[in-house]
Amino acid sequence: MIGYLVYFQVVESRDTINNPYNARMDTFEQRVLRGSILAADGQLLAYTRLEEDGKETRIYPFGCTFSHVLGYSGYGRTGIEELGNFQLVTSNAYFIEKFINELKEQKNIGDTLVTTLDVDLQTAAHDALGEQKGAVVVLETSTGNVRALVSKPDYNPEEVALKWSELTGSDDSILLNRALQGLYPPGSIFKTITLSAYLQEHPFEAENYTFTCEGKVSVGNSSISCYHGSRHGELDLKRAFAKSCNSAFADMGRRLDVDALDRLAEQFLFDSELPLAFPYSKSSFRLKESDSEAIRMMTAIGQGDTLVTPMHMAMLMAATANDGVLMIPRFLDRTESYTGAVVVERYPTEEYGALMTLQEAETVQEYLRAVVEEGTASALQSDQYTAAGKTGTAEYSSDKQKSHAWFAGYVSGEKPELAVCVIVEGAGSGSEYAVPVARRIFDAYYTGE
Repeated sequence: MIGYLVYFQVVESRDTINNPYNARMDTFEQRVLRGSILAADGQLLAYTRLEEDGKETRIYPFGCTFSHVLGYSGYGRTGIEELGNFQLVTSNAYFIEKFINELKEQKNIGDTLVTTLDVDLQTAAHDALGEQKGAVVVLETSTGNVRALVSKPDYNPEEVALKWSELTGSDDSILLNRALQGLYPPGSIFKTITLSAYLQEHPFEAENYTFTCEGKVSVGNSSISCYHGSRHGELDLKRAFAKSCNSAFADMGRRLDVDALDRLAEQFLFDSELPLAFPYSKSSFRLKESDSEAIRMMTAIGQGDTLVTPMHMAMLMAATANDGVLMIPRFLDRTESYTGAVVVERYPTEEYGALMTLQEAETVQEYLRAVVEEGTASALQSDQYTAAGKTGTAEYSSDKQKSHAWFAGYVSGEKPELAVCVIVEGAGSGSEYAVPVARRIFDAYYTGE
């Protein structure tokens, strides 16, 4: 009993206090003026303005740009406003100041949260998506720092209470954080997993792999075509991946060991709990030994019943770039007193574990670079940085003309390495619509443009 009480005080007490159903939080807010939220470089992302009449107004200087990652407060709480609620309504101001405020029956000022978010990257991602629905996640591969997280359509957090009926009644699911909770067919970005499965199953055959693409591959009454019916001709494995040849990967998929592919999907955290502090949806992978060859083929190219979140795919790319090791995504760097004079708490980077071996990661890195050097993401070639990744075009309805555009990859250069995942809903091909969004982010990071 004593051991549990100690554990509760050290580990679980804050979560219990921070629970939205805990009335004790109301007591905190009656005594403390909600603290501020800062970007990694100290720019103000959210603060509470105290009017002369005592009214408190939560202000978000960047409007809708950070809406889903910051969330909102005052009409319920979401995002970082919820994640760091305990810190924001706790004051570590100088004790004499607190004593004087209590004598005057004035509120003390809550602590400040310093996030890992980058204003330039967030703005670039937000602006690059424009009016299109979708999401962008940007992670620092070596630390797990969340540098940007965008979901569209978005909203102004200052207007949530005023426009609640409009926001909740919309068919566009405006309040849904698509980056973490949106589930989508992955399309060709899933070929990274199919490739990994093939390399594990055939470790000595990759260099000798050949396939002749005639634009489609058929089994029974089912056929799978390459994008726009393109005939890729004679292909080795790297070129098949770089050109995102559906025919080659569909053929590969029907020959793979289903149980081994299922184990690999589990290793890559499909149908698993993710190490995330925010609410999220689980990515799902469904394939059985009894499934037909047609279903196996569809699954291998990212269609079938597979569903993923942008955050999950960003995490997989971050782990690949980081030599197989996944760092836990981190939104908060530290808590400070409102003056910044005292660092109350720091939140260290944490390693989740290895999702693949160093050799496996290095091999996949080589294939991902080929996509940029000679394949569907060639628009990401630059003298300022080295990009790698996989494009995707994912059908999501019986209308084969409708598809989501994907890009998942990473960028290296003189700055810390970033993993990026982009989805543009219903836009078309990944190379035409998702790659330009990634390019805007990479350029903003390395050239400031």
